[in-house]
Order: sequence, then structure tokens, then C-alpha cells
Amino acid sequence: MNINFENIMQKIVEWGGEHGLALISIIFLTWLSLHFVNQVITKIIRKTISKSSYPSESEERKREDTLIKISQNFFGIFIWIAGLLAILYELGMPIIPLITGAGILGVAIGFGAQSLIKDIINGLFIIAENQYRIGDYVCIGDYCGSVEDMTLRITKLRQSDGTIHYIPNGEIKVASNKSKDFSKVDFKIGVGYSTDINQLEKIINKVGDDLKADEIFGKHIIDAPHFLRIDDFLDYSISIHISGKVEPKQQYSITGEMRRRLKKMFDDEGIEIPYPTRVVRSE
Repeated sequence: MNINFENIMQKIVEWGGEHGLALISIIFLTWLSLHFVNQVITKIIRKTISKSSYPSESEERKREDTLIKISQNFFGIFIWIAGLLAILYELGMPIIPLITGAGILGVAIGFGAQSLIKDIINGLFIIAENQYRIGDYVCIGDYCGSVEDMTLRITKLRQSDGTIHYIPNGEIKVASNKSKDFSKVDFKIGVGYSTDINQLEKIINKVGDDLKADEIFGKHIIDAPHFLRIDDFLDYSISIHISGKVEPKQQYSITGEMRRRLKKMFDDEGIEIPYPTRVVRSE
């Protein structure tokens, strides 16, 4: 079988001369349109969001970044579809059936458009109601983690161990946001029944005030952790409730530091943290 490479190369050159420049122009214009729309969206959202509506600059920034990402993805889909249709038209393929119900609509219905529409509608409500933003720490169903990315269709949630979950927005029934506006230091400790409660309250409040005055931790504390109440009388100890208000997502590090300092202070002051013991008598 003889292959005439000269004819093949000639046809390629002719095809490139006829369609190559047009295809390159379409791709470039699509990319340029996408870049321009992304910049316009960013500027509009940055100027539109009211700074007075949020308790801190970081909260405002998270809301802006989320709206920007969602809007860019939404309009980007239409821009790329328009570019693809233009390429197909340049290649001589009929695009009218793709635009009408016989094309895209039929494919969409065949692949379960109802589920897709449900995801998008729920995604719109999540964005409009500001339920959570990119960067927030949330619990959705059985999964808790940071919102790494979100579109109108899915939410990407990364757990502390690095596992990332792709959750369709239409499947989200309850979303618990643990980092919106502020977070809480909220934990309980057990002390012995012989403890002087008035002294204990002074120690806990002092540790909380010192933590707020700390150069590293203090800038993230809104209300210093403090003695809240006696929560319960247990078999081996008195349960003490400690509470405070901190910036979003700072509750874990500040709670850990509060516990560390309390343990040291309790050791210095002779305050017992009781635990179950068993006495064995030999006869």
C-alpha cells in the first residue's frame, strides 16, 4: 500500500490555511472573554459587598471569595460552551440540533437533569443565605472539615486527616457552620469535691485573662475564657463549665492552650483533677 505523504501534507496545509487561523482566533477570544468576565465579576463583587455587614475583614473576604468563585464558574460554563459551538460550526458540523431540544436538552435529560437541577437550586440557596463560605469549618451529615471549594453543584469538604469529600448540594439537608462570625471555647473539667470553688473561679479567670493578654493567642480572643458555672456533680468530681468567644476556627488551638495552662496552674495550687481508682485489699 503506497501512501502519498505529499498529498497528505498538502491537504493538511490547505485545511490549516482554511480553518487553522479561525480556530486559533476562537480559542483566543474564548480565553480572553473568560479572563475579562472574571476580572469584571471580581471588581463588581468587591465593590458591592457591604463591609459593615460583617464582624471582621476576614468574614467579608470569605463571603466575597465564595461569590466570586461561584459566579466565575457559572459564567465560565456558558463562555466555554459558546466557544465549543463556534469551533464545531467552523469545522462544518451542524450546531442547530445541539442548541434545540434534540441536542443538549435531550442529552441532559438522558443523564438525569432532575438531579443536576436540584443540586444547582440548593447551591443557589446556600449562596444566597450565606450558610457557609470557602474556608469555613462545617459539618455536613457525617463529615466535618474545611470548605475547600464549592460550585453551584457540589461542595468540596476536606477533613483534618486530609480526606476530601465531594458532596452534591442537592443532598445537603443540614449544614452546621462552626466558624461563622465567631467561635466558642467551650469545655468542661472535673475537680475534686474538696476544691475551694471561689479560689477555683479566680484561677480559671486569671488563666483566661492571661491568655487574652498573650501576644500570640490574645489577638484571636474576643471574650476571655472564664468560669461559667458548676455544670454537674459526678461520681468522682465536680464538673466545671468554661466558656469564651474567639475568632472563627481559633477555638481548637486556644482551647488546647487553655487546658495546658490550667493543668500547670492546678499543679502549682494543689487542685486535684480526680479520676476513678480501685482499691484492692488482700486478706
